[in-house]
Amino acid sequence: MSASTTPSSRPAVTEREAREVAEAAREQHWRKPSFAKELFLGRFRLDLIHPHPLPDEELAQRGEEFLAKLRDFVETKVDGGLIEREARIPDEVIDGLKELGAFGMKIDTKYGGLGLGQVYYNKALALAGSASPAIGVLLSAHQSIGVPQPLKLFGTQEQRERFLPRCARTDISAFLLTEPDVGSDPARLATTAIPDGDDYVLDGVKLWTTNGVVADLLVVMARVPRSEGHRGGITAFVVETNSPGVTVENRNAFMGLRGIENGVTRFHQVRVPAANRVGEEGQGLKIALTTLNTGRLSLPASCVAAGKWCLKIAREWSAAREQWGKPVAHHEAVGSKISFIAATTFALEAVTDLASQMADEDRNDIRIEGALAKLYASEMAWTMADELVQIRGGRGFETADSLRARGERGVPAEQLLRDLRINRIFEGSTEIMHLLIAREAVDAHLSVAGDLIDPEKSLGDKARAGANAGVFYAKWLPKLVAGPGQLPASYGEFKHGVDLSGHLRYVERTARKLARSTFYAMSRWQGRMESKQGFLGRIVDIGAELFAMSASCVRAELLRSQGDHGREAYQLADVFCRQARIRVEELFTRLWTNTDDLDRKVVKGVLSGTYEWLEQGIVDPSGDGPWIADATPGPSQRGNVHRPIR
Repeated sequence: MSASTTPSSRPAVTEREAREVAEAAREQHWRKPSFAKELFLGRFRLDLIHPHPLPDEELAQRGEEFLAKLRDFVETKVDGGLIEREARIPDEVIDGLKELGAFGMKIDTKYGGLGLGQVYYNKALALAGSASPAIGVLLSAHQSIGVPQPLKLFGTQEQRERFLPRCARTDISAFLLTEPDVGSDPARLATTAIPDGDDYVLDGVKLWTTNGVVADLLVVMARVPRSEGHRGGITAFVVETNSPGVTVENRNAFMGLRGIENGVTRFHQVRVPAANRVGEEGQGLKIALTTLNTGRLSLPASCVAAGKWCLKIAREWSAAREQWGKPVAHHEAVGSKISFIAATTFALEAVTDLASQMADEDRNDIRIEGALAKLYASEMAWTMADELVQIRGGRGFETADSLRARGERGVPAEQLLRDLRINRIFEGSTEIMHLLIAREAVDAHLSVAGDLIDPEKSLGDKARAGANAGVFYAKWLPKLVAGPGQLPASYGEFKHGVDLSGHLRYVERTARKLARSTFYAMSRWQGRMESKQGFLGRIVDIGAELFAMSASCVRAELLRSQGDHGREAYQLADVFCRQARIRVEELFTRLWTNTDDLDRKVVKGVLSGTYEWLEQGIVDPSGDGPWIADATPGPSQRGNVHRPIR
């Protein structure tokens, strides 16, 4: 097919075809143990996370040395308020980060990087992001999902030698998957890569390209058509941003993270050498999902930083501000918020460090742990920031510049709330994460009984699946009846002044209850289970709380054994677990007592116009224009706002 052939229009995709594309991109096998997967199956494998894994001494020393340099840099060279006001990270700050090696934190030393593990990489992101969240996003998008990580996992040796030294010191990278009409449904991807001799020719438009405005290198996902000699499918490519036909058409602006360089990128007849293809044709989505398994851990790191700052400001402000004769912290209504922030920050750090260390050791499959960390941290950090704004009252709603202008400390609480809001959306929205985790959580059930509920399977397939399911459940179900959680002496090593053993017994019992609830739901709804998104979301949220409780207890014991604030850590873990147990019990109640069916009826009424009368009495300030911008392939009609930093 020639390069001048017009790319096909956006593919029409059925719901089933979309699921099949997503399923084919999944890692199909579990070759390593997963603590979270076992938890959802009702098996509390504490041995997989306790004793708490620790960083290699050499990695730790290298990490601490870099953190000291990074701290000095962000304290002396970064003005977060300036970045917020000008909506741009100054070039000299980016140049300084390059000189420091911050763009090569996760790149091996043999390619010019720092070779940090996930634990210290996350600590560095948290530190940099506390100075300016935009800097945290810049570094994370470059390394967690940009060119370095896909090449580390799937690239050839030649590709690593060509691109990684550039990424470590000079070049900024970005990851391009989303399109104006394609978000979490990649089966409808419209950007094409047409084979033409030793090249591929790219045509299409990508949206929300974080770092895209300043990037030198791009990882682009495009659809290769099936043809003779080409298996086709969604495929990953490394693209030079200065290639002819690449146009950054717009720099997008958002309610938060105002300093990020996020844009719209158009490809028109862009020639990409076949040598720049990452992996095989059709492996693009698998590369993206595998990259995100650990890449998602950078987001919880920023949430940990947010929690720490919320705690600091809440402590200082609530001690200084008096109401009715005493500091507001001593009023129970405010004090409970401070307790929640402190306990939750401890838990988020426990979850993030544990999952990160498991990623570094590579002895566990952490696809569920990484997803749970992203989901849980993004939701809880948003809640903590909202509580901080409430604690600060009117000052929480006031901007830092306004506070400073009238002589008070410029505390950017409202900015934090705006900056954190995106975390519940990007790298997998909360709703998508619920479905992704739920699919992995029920993987064992679908492996043995999936054909039973598949309407397109033959009677013979269903019979075989029934036999396999019978064997599996005959062994599995009896184990959900009793366990260590019913023995008063279990987990006694977690009793030191404060008794955490009871919380671990609760986790063990509740994991079995969770597995029983999941099995009952699958028996009840069978093939309709995937449509019960409210139920699946609550199942996942229960699992997230149990994972966080487990990580908190294990971290508290680690700190106690090291003589590092062990007593206080036990107190925080205890409070967090007690708060989490209340949330878990509420979620269990809502599994079966909810308004899901009524909600579906109301939604049908809303969409059909039944309640349109309710919208009367307002004016709509929205501007004119289509809901989704036209993304028809073709030459750009706009100027190129690409701004490489050299």
